[in-house]
Amino acid sequence: MSSAAACIFCKIIKGEIPSLKIFESEKTFAFLDIGPLSKGHSLVIPKYHGAKLHDIPDDQLSELLTVTKKIAVAQNLSDYNILQNNGRIAHQVVDHVHFHLIPKPNETEGLGVGWPSKEADKGELQKLLEEIKSKM
Repeated sequence: MSSAAACIFCKIIKGEIPSLKIFESEKTFAFLDIGPLSKGHSLVIPKYHGAKLHDIPDDQLSELLTVTKKIAVAQNLSDYNILQNNGRIAHQVVDHVHFHLIPKPNETEGLGVGWPSKEADKGELQKLLEEIKSKM
């Protein structure tokens, strides 16, 4: 995990790096992405520094989806993706939790997603379900 002092998003929150700020509260910061996949591509981040979703205390996550929804509504979006990556092989580049709101105005702009689903073994799914539930 990168330190908060070196984190580009922490520097944006502190105003050390300029941003196109959409929203700010005590816990949440939202701004336009400067490398957008489509017009209106926004980032919504907790002010609390943590690399992965499980590094952020629950109380610091409470506004993230509400703010993301408000930005989507403000843009009058009908088709969009909300993306949050954890770890390099999951395509996370900045080690600070962030949610992408990516408008999908047509087939070519916005997020392109491949979904290589496969047939699941029902018995294995049942075992997995029981394991997950026992740890919650």
